[in-house]
Amino acid sequence: MFRRTFWFTTGVAAGVWATTKVNRKLKQLTPESLAATAANKALETGQRLRDRAVGFAVDVRDNMAQREVELGEALGIDVDPALPAPRRHTAMENNRSNPKYIENTTYSYNRNEDH
Repeated sequence: MFRRTFWFTTGVAAGVWATTKVNRKLKQLTPESLAATAANKALETGQRLRDRAVGFAVDVRDNMAQREVELGEALGIDVDPALPAPRRHTAMENNRSNPKYIENTTYSYNRNEDH
């Protein structure tokens, strides 16, 4: 009697366990779940890439400052690494895509004017 009860209980437990596993796997394979998993993986990958890019940029900046100091010492120029280098700006008045340039410039369409 106990033997039958034991095997019956074991069979029920195995059936419940197998059913639960199959249902979990089926829920993981629904389109909504697959889309959410893909979105999460994409976000994680983007975060990792951004962290690596930031780390790379910091390394480049540090090495650039170190190299500027080395070059300054080699050339006898006193360079303060704490101060940022002066920025070079492009001449906006020569940029044809700049609306101010287009507004302030008069164009001659007479082909014979220069001759």
